[in-house]
Amino acid sequence: MNTIVTVKNKHQAVIPPVLLKHLGIGVGDTLEAKAEGRKIVFTPKQKIDYSQFPNADDEYTPAQRRYIDKRLAKSLAETKAGLTYGPFNTADDMIAHMKAELKKRARAKKIKNSR
Repeated sequence: MNTIVTVKNKHQAVIPPVLLKHLGIGVGDTLEAKAEGRKIVFTPKQKIDYSQFPNADDEYTPAQRRYIDKRLAKSLAETKAGLTYGPFNTADDMIAHMKAELKKRARAKKIKNSR
């Protein structure tokens, strides 16, 4: 089955309905487009029903989920309160900041242990 298709001003081309019907392709179907030499080849792709796959709800016990949610809520609250560092201009700036913070914590721990 041959038909002529014109590319429009927005680089769009309409595949004639008779061709789609002949191939069993309907609205919402997914097609892969690739160039083969000077031809464009469309290949129908199967839809994936993601509801058939396990999700994170299946991976954690209710107790683990509560713990994760609690930690996420704490992190969000700290972020909203401005308890964050940065932004940093470079990765080296971030690393230098992290090293300085580790030194501060080590000094604080020494002072605490010497009491």
